[in-house]
Amino acid sequence: MSTIAVVGAGKIGESLLSGLLHGGRGADELLFTERHPERSAELTARYGVAGVEVAEAAKRADVLVIAVKPQDIEPVLDELAPLVGPDTLVVSLCAGLPTSLYERRLAAGVPVVRVMPNTPMVVGEAMSAISAGSHATAEHLALVTELLSCVGQVIEVPETQQDAVTALSGSGPAYFFYLVEAMIDAGILLGLPRAVSEKLIIQSAVGAGKMLAETGEHPVILREAVTSPAGTTINAIRELEKHGVRAALLAAIEAARDRSEELGKAHE
Repeated sequence: MSTIAVVGAGKIGESLLSGLLHGGRGADELLFTERHPERSAELTARYGVAGVEVAEAAKRADVLVIAVKPQDIEPVLDELAPLVGPDTLVVSLCAGLPTSLYERRLAAGVPVVRVMPNTPMVVGEAMSAISAGSHATAEHLALVTELLSCVGQVIEVPETQQDAVTALSGSGPAYFFYLVEAMIDAGILLGLPRAVSEKLIIQSAVGAGKMLAETGEHPVILREAVTSPAGTTINAIRELEKHGVRAALLAAIEAARDRSEELGKAHE
């Protein structure tokens, strides 16, 4: 069995630890690093997993999952560089950072797999896209797929598509939360109590998502099924189109893609 160390136990890192434990990994197979002692003690008490320094994680782990913020990667790589060799699989969960960065900064031949997860990992419903670096094999990808399947679904994409994935599914939950927030406010504007508006919209979002996932129908077909001639929904759709909501979403996702590219170029 592999020893897996999560470097950076923030929300995503903690969610992965929890998912791996629920997926059958033993606490003795897992490690994590955390800069704040109070947070480290809290996670150890909650999960029974040992918190260690980055250097110890690098020495003991067969798989190193890097889950720090992109702007914090440089000092982490400085620590890992003299300690990580080709026998260690490095899995990067850092938005925008290419596998070439790790391959350039770490020892020759280190296998790297780039992952773009998203925050529904917290509830076991993540969408994670994975890409192999120059030295990562099919076996490495299979291992990463197995690990991430504990916290959601996994898809393999060419690394050239990772910035687009980051913009679409990596940031995607925020777009849905933004729309739900606006719809709840609309309910209040129409005279509904906040609690009622929240209940109506959140369950509608859950139900709509389940229909998309389980029916296999195209979103257009599902939308048209709600859109009666001269009815309420078509009037609402007309206003959305009039205000350029579709175009705004396209522009927003392009802007997120551009920022992901900038994050990678900052480390060239």
